[in-house]
Amino acid sequence: MGKPFASSADLDAKPQTLEVLADGVYALTAEGDPNVGAIEGEDFLVCFEALATPAAARSWLAALREHTDKPVRYLVLSHYHAVRVLGASAFDADVVVAHENTRALVAERGQADWDSEYARMPRLFADPASIPGLTWPTLTFSDRLTIDLGGDRGDLVLQYCGRGHTEGDIVAWLPQRRVLFAGDLVEAEAALYTGDAFHHDWATTTLDRVAAFGAEALVGGRGAVARGRAACDAAVAQTRGFLDTLRTEVGAVYRRGGTRKEAFAAAHAALAPGYGHWPIFEHCLPFDVARLWEEYEGVERPTVWTAERDRRVWAELQD
Repeated sequence: MGKPFASSADLDAKPQTLEVLADGVYALTAEGDPNVGAIEGEDFLVCFEALATPAAARSWLAALREHTDKPVRYLVLSHYHAVRVLGASAFDADVVVAHENTRALVAERGQADWDSEYARMPRLFADPASIPGLTWPTLTFSDRLTIDLGGDRGDLVLQYCGRGHTEGDIVAWLPQRRVLFAGDLVEAEAALYTGDAFHHDWATTTLDRVAAFGAEALVGGRGAVARGRAACDAAVAQTRGFLDTLRTEVGAVYRRGGTRKEAFAAAHAALAPGYGHWPIFEHCLPFDVARLWEEYEGVERPTVWTAERDRRVWAELQD
């Protein structure tokens, strides 16, 4: 018997932790499940990420309401993946913000991604019937968008740092508090999913821009909150290290004329000692290698993941 497909056998609930990072700045983490956050404005909230279903999002909002009853004015989506966006309707936000590339990706592959991620990670889709449909941003931007939080709270800066985890990732930077919500551009002790990535940009210029914020608290896409400059730098460095090792191993096999399965074996052997115990490592790696392999073949944009393609790649590489 091969390994259970992706995270289909991961059915145990993960304990959630709501952390107050600064006055009016919140993060919810859950042992490797997708992280979410919120920032208080003077009389409104900015929420970051939406989880996979409205039912899942309502649980997060109930915990948040123990700290603040301000209405959600802005819902910021770091990128287009289903587990990050399909719960948006629960927030009743006035404005749903994303990068312009993210809106285009929803149009191009949003339904395929929904079907794919539901099959890969069914536990995250609490009450899937509560999803009203694809989530569409109502406000997009290309480079930078600033939200005035009001009073003496300063600004929240939404920034595009370049192609990385997808071609539309954005971060949310609170300069007054030096808190960065990095989305899936950075993971703190959680394996990287790179199936829709631009590995070479991400590992170099994009992460350089993320590091340049000089964050003193960093909320990655998964894993624990990094606190303190050294821990934030380490989170960026371990993300870069995963990408660099993956590029080294897969690239070497490709250049010597090997097979994709050989590339997977080489990447697994190199990464497992340092990263293999982290959440979703075994789930992610076949899809990571498949995308990086096509980059070496000259495929510029990621091939759309469908539920059927997922199974084929898994059977080839992970079983």
